[in-house]
Formats: sequence, structure tokens, C-alpha cells
Amino acid sequence: MAQPYSLLFCHAAQVLTLAGGPTDRPLRGVDLTEWQVIEHGYVACLGETIVAVGPMSELDAGRIGPATRVVDVSGRVLMPGLVECHTHLVFGGNRADEFQRKLQGESYLDILASGGGILSTVRRTRAASDDELLASALHHLEGFRRYGVTTLEAKSGYGLDAATELRLLRIARQAGEQQAVRVVPTFLGAHVPGPEYKGRPAEYLQMLAAEVLPALNPAEVPFVDIFCEEGAFSVEESRGYLQRAHERGFGLKIHAEQLHDLGGCRMAAELGALSVDHCDYLTPEGAAAVAQASGGRTVAVLLPLVPLFLRQEKYAPGRAFIEAGLPVALSTDFNPGSCPSKNLWLALQVACLKMGLTPREALAAVTLNAAWAIGQQATCGSLEPGKRADVLVLQVPDYCQLPYWLGENPVAQVFIGGAEQPA
Repeated sequence: MAQPYSLLFCHAAQVLTLAGGPTDRPLRGVDLTEWQVIEHGYVACLGETIVAVGPMSELDAGRIGPATRVVDVSGRVLMPGLVECHTHLVFGGNRADEFQRKLQGESYLDILASGGGILSTVRRTRAASDDELLASALHHLEGFRRYGVTTLEAKSGYGLDAATELRLLRIARQAGEQQAVRVVPTFLGAHVPGPEYKGRPAEYLQMLAAEVLPALNPAEVPFVDIFCEEGAFSVEESRGYLQRAHERGFGLKIHAEQLHDLGGCRMAAELGALSVDHCDYLTPEGAAAVAQASGGRTVAVLLPLVPLFLRQEKYAPGRAFIEAGLPVALSTDFNPGSCPSKNLWLALQVACLKMGLTPREALAAVTLNAAWAIGQQATCGSLEPGKRADVLVLQVPDYCQLPYWLGENPVAQVFIGGAEQPA
């Protein structure tokens, strides 16, 4: 006799499974919209794992035992936990003062010249204690969880020296161990050259490759990232650095085509990068080249809240990317300078309004494709037997309402690994 379910969600108005597409690569093209929605459905779990999903008419009532927790979600939507695939979780201080200065007309370069910008966050991060940074990271993770984020990528990048960068990665891992949201660390020491290496980006990258990469274990910090942009690192500098990271067994990521079309996305895709992030200046032709170079396995992570917060007019042409066959994911890019928001629902909504995504495409972009972008597709991103029981109960009866209620948090309950999280 089959073991009784430990947790059963029943009578859902809709179950957004995100299942039914290819299993060997991220969703792209029509696959972004053809995943299965079950009307009047259920999700059954055993311990931390989903074991059955389907319409209520197919529920095996014989597996409902005295110890089964039954959650009646009548009139509500069930979906996978959100996957947040691009954040800068650990940093000191904030830049609220600079936000005020921007609103009063000061440019980014003016603020940078006065000692502000990323370097102000670097100073505050270096000066902060481990306890302060950990408390801040845990606070932000709690905020993400309330929006339904159950897995989150956390980049370093605000230390810009060997010791502090290693410290930020260690604290990100600690934060992941102390609460329920899964944290996937990424090394972004190559954010910009550290202040001690001003004007010497190649020397800075050499230091990272010689002193930091050997100190990291790809099993603990699986990805290496770099900011390929004017004022940061060139395409060729980025290529050499990423090749060295690849040789050491790291997965690759890149910040590219945020402000200029330099060719960083295509270069990274040719090296097998899991994701190319920002992409605001990536052309449709460039998107097709990225898709071809990677065989459709490199995900374009789009960050719509960044141009919104920076009051820029240029948004990544997500609709054209999809038509070019490039897989897309969405993220907030949570950070103190260009997106101090944890609201991934708002990112989804702005992607529909400004990037041309449909509701179904946007939902795939914050779940399964986001999981592919951080190598977690085997465990999360969809409601399927064998996946981790990361389940959201939403306060809407139909997924089409999710992009409509602008800025609202639709999450009623969050379950991570089958355990309900605090409200």
C-alpha cells in the first residue's frame, strides 16, 4: 500500500505546473506558453518532495491518512515558488541619499566623482562587521520570502578585494543555512576594478584569478560572473577571465549589453554561459546569435526594474528575444544602487508592460527558466513529481490577474520543502 501523503493542496482553481515542455533545455519560443495549467487541481507531497499533481477527479483518496495535512485552496491559484536568479544580496548600508540627489538632477557621473556610486557601497561593505552583513542578508531574505521567492541567487561584488569578496560569499552561504530560502552563491568580484586598481582592470582580473578563484570550491560557489561594459571590463578581458574560471570548473555568467552593445552576450554564450544578464542593448539579431551559439541553453536574464528605477527609456526587447528563439528569465537585480526592490511580481508586471511578455511567458520566466539560469532546474521551478515541494498559494482565482494588480503581492501562503513559512 502506498504511503499516505504528508501534505495535500486540494481544490485549486488552477495549478500552474510549468510542466509539459522539453526537459533538456530552458523554455523558449512557443514552449514559454504551452506549459500545463490544471483547472480544479491538487498537489500532493511526501516530506520535502512533490509526489503527485493532477485534476481533483484523479486524486487518490486512499493516500489521505490521519497525519495528512490537507490545505483547501478553493478559489485560489497554486504555482511553484518563485526563483530569483539575479541579486546582490550582501552589502553594507544603502544609497537613499544618492537617490535624492538623482531626483534633484545630479548625474551618475557627478555622484561618482564625489565619492558616491558603487564605491560608496564598497566602503560601507568593507567597514561592516560579519554580524551586520549577515543580519542585513537575513532581513532581505525574509522580504524575498514574503513575495514567494523560495530559491535565490546571491552575487558578491561589493568588496572588490580578495578578503572581502571571500567574506561576502561566506556570509551568503551562512544566510542560506539559517533560513528556508535556498541561496545559490555567485562570485562577482569582477563587478568593476577595485579602487586600489583604478585604471588597471587587467591587473585586477589577474589578482582575482590568482588569489580568489583558487580559494573557491565550485561545489559551494558554482558560478563566476563579470560586468562587461564600458568603465568595467572589455569583451576580451572578460573572455580571458571567464575562460580561466571555466578551466577551474565554474559555471559562467555575464552582465552584458546593459548600456552599450559590445558583444559580451555572444562571447559568453560561445563559452557556454548559463546566463547573460541585463541585455537592454542586445539587438534581436544579437539575440538570435546568442541562441544559435548556445544551442538555446543560455538564458537571457532580463531586469526590467533597473531601467525603471534609473528613469531610463531603454528596456530589453523581450518580445523580439522570444521570437529569435532565446530563452528568457526575469529578475529584480536587487542591489543598493539601481534596484532596491525585492518585488519580483513587479518585475514580472513591468516585463509585460515594457518588454512585451505575455502573462504565461512572464510566469515561466520567474520560475522554470529562472531555475535553469542558476542550474537549479532539477529541483525547483515547476510543480512535478520528484521536485522539491516549493509551493505558493495565491490570492487570485486566475493567473491572468497576476500582471494586472500592479505592485501587489498576491501570495497568501509560502511552502518551502513542504514546510509552511511564517506570514
